[in-house]
Amino acid sequence: MDPELYVSARLALIDVTFYLPSPGIIVAMLIVLILLVGSALVSGSEVAYFSLSPTVKKDLKEKDSKNSRMVLGLIEKPERLLGTILITNNFINVGIVIVSSYIMNQLIDFGTSKTLQFLVQVMVVTFILLLFGEILPKLYANLYASRFSLFMAYPLKFFEKLFYPISSLLIQSTSLVNKRLARRKQNISMDELSEALELTLKDISEEKNILEGIIKFGNIDVREIMKARIDVVSADIKTNLDELIKIAIESGYSRIPIYVKTFDNVKGILYIKDLLPHTHKSNNFKWQSLVRHPYYVPENKKIDDLLNEFQTKKIHMAIVVDEYGGTSGIITLEDIIEEIVGEITDESDEDEVFFDKISENEYLFDGKILLNDLYKVLETEDDIFESVRGDADTLAGLILELKGDFPYKGEKTSFRNFEFIIEAVDKRRIKQIRLMINPEKKDSA
Repeated sequence: MDPELYVSARLALIDVTFYLPSPGIIVAMLIVLILLVGSALVSGSEVAYFSLSPTVKKDLKEKDSKNSRMVLGLIEKPERLLGTILITNNFINVGIVIVSSYIMNQLIDFGTSKTLQFLVQVMVVTFILLLFGEILPKLYANLYASRFSLFMAYPLKFFEKLFYPISSLLIQSTSLVNKRLARRKQNISMDELSEALELTLKDISEEKNILEGIIKFGNIDVREIMKARIDVVSADIKTNLDELIKIAIESGYSRIPIYVKTFDNVKGILYIKDLLPHTHKSNNFKWQSLVRHPYYVPENKKIDDLLNEFQTKKIHMAIVVDEYGGTSGIITLEDIIEEIVGEITDESDEDEVFFDKISENEYLFDGKILLNDLYKVLETEDDIFESVRGDADTLAGLILELKGDFPYKGEKTSFRNFEFIIEAVDKRRIKQIRLMINPEKKDSA
């Protein structure tokens, strides 16, 4: 290079020579500037696209322009979009590093100090890339995500097609890791969560019970907590007004199922508040016009899904039907909430006791107690009878599954460290069961 085109400086006893830029270097500088703008746009796209709120997405869908459709198409495949952004940004950044290194080598001669040359090049390029290629564009994109994503729709679509083979390879290579992580997430069982609660909330039993209820909430079927048909207070559609009022007063319920001939043919639900203005009328009053349409749910419906439906449809009671279309019972909003917060009672509720604790390891249970409630009373795992319970949801049903036939009074049935003694039966029901627990046998079971 012509000696007339440079100046010299002496820095800390190290000779550093600065050269004036040639036309080729100026072109290289313009290339770096263009690449830096590209890096800023692509880097900002990552924040813009992945911070789009549901409201913005809805607005884009309503706008229905070519750009908005392209944006929605890109975010439908987040893995490919992220892969495209990362690959494009890395290619651009590598280009910036290579060209900027060439420019520095041509403009500055560090003499024999290669370490200083390396440090200066790394610090300058890193600072420029971080400030103008990462921080500033991401801050801007976060503020104007919708505008930024629309502006970058076409470029990202182009780069998606350009780098499709590479991004496909990247997605496939990371899928194994994703599967591994997903498998590890699935291995966190409800038992482990319950154990974690035991360790962290030993002194706060009420909060622990609520949290445990929330954990198990999504795995409970309707049939496990419903009120069985034999315990449901209902009325025939041909019942006269006086008799209906008597049923409503004696039951104390705010809603009563109304059926035609049999409970398998539930016609609707009578809200007592709808009946109150007509209590003074004669038996000729057509109270049947007050009956509201029933809401039917299958026995195996999850109660978390049913809770959402109750909230959406603004109803408090559903009729539970079996696989043959017959009525199994009813379930109310209160039944579902009680699975989280425990028993809810008010001043009009009569205490309904399903068990009596005789001693530390001896109980007297009503046959219709739900297994879910039995687990809570015994403070045991909720899958302890899973291998033998079959389709049973009550303690009486569990006894029938264990026996295989209808037991007689005084008959004993054992399972693991539990011994069941039939205390009272009638022709159709197991009414009372004595439960004896052998603590010594528990460890060996």
